[in-house]
Amino acid sequence: MGTGMGFDEKRMPVTDAGRDGLRRILAAPGDAVVALDFDGTLAPIVADPSRARAHPGVAGALRGLAPFVRAVVVVTGRPAGLAVEYGGLEGLPGVVVLGHYGAERWEDGEVTAPPVHPGVAGARAALPGALAAVGAPEGTWVEDKGRSLAVHTRRTAAPEETLESLRAPVDALAAEHGLVVEPGRLVLELRPPGVDKGAALTGFLRERGARSVLYAGDDLGDLAAFAAVEKLRGEGLAGLLVCSGAVGDAPVRELADRADLVVAGPAGVVELLAELGEAVRAR
Repeated sequence: MGTGMGFDEKRMPVTDAGRDGLRRILAAPGDAVVALDFDGTLAPIVADPSRARAHPGVAGALRGLAPFVRAVVVVTGRPAGLAVEYGGLEGLPGVVVLGHYGAERWEDGEVTAPPVHPGVAGARAALPGALAAVGAPEGTWVEDKGRSLAVHTRRTAAPEETLESLRAPVDALAAEHGLVVEPGRLVLELRPPGVDKGAALTGFLRERGARSVLYAGDDLGDLAAFAAVEKLRGEGLAGLLVCSGAVGDAPVRELADRADLVVAGPAGVVELLAELGEAVRAR
């Protein structure tokens, strides 16, 4: 593409803003933050979230990249400790995990967090009865994340239809307990208001004084982070937005349409990170 950046053509951003973001990351990696979602980005999506594990190439790619950038941060809806465990991130230098959309922080082996929103306990108690009352089909299940609750429909006979049928009652229950609902890929997550990946990412970038950022995500929850990067571009930050498209499945269209680059799922993300690491080490 005439950029002189040496990247494989399939991993070159297709937008001017994305190419500028990549250029500035490569020119001054010490000013750059690499920010990554977990599920669907570093780890393949699986039916049982407790069985999710990072792509086997993640640790090596981050080990080769993290020492050369200002920080690597994983921004996830999962508890921070679980993301560290499932991602094999313990012991990787320069890696921070913002769990529960930034409500928890793992750094240097320790997790810090404020008290849990009181509405979570009430919703936890009420949710099974609310789902039963509306006839939620077999396969509907609730994942308790401690600071939030996620209603999954992936295991039902008709996942999309079930998700749509549960939106209204889940919204009503969340509002009753002072929570909000964040929809995702075959999931409705009840969590405290004002907590999202955009706020978490913005705060981290400002804390670190970053001048450029790569953010990679795969689902609707990542739209807030995309919007944050788009806003910060207007303040002079260079940004590269990457959509991790599920292998064998179409990427989330709302995310892909706003991305500077779409890659083939976690394997594609690993290839991108590895290539970025090689490029910054060769400077």
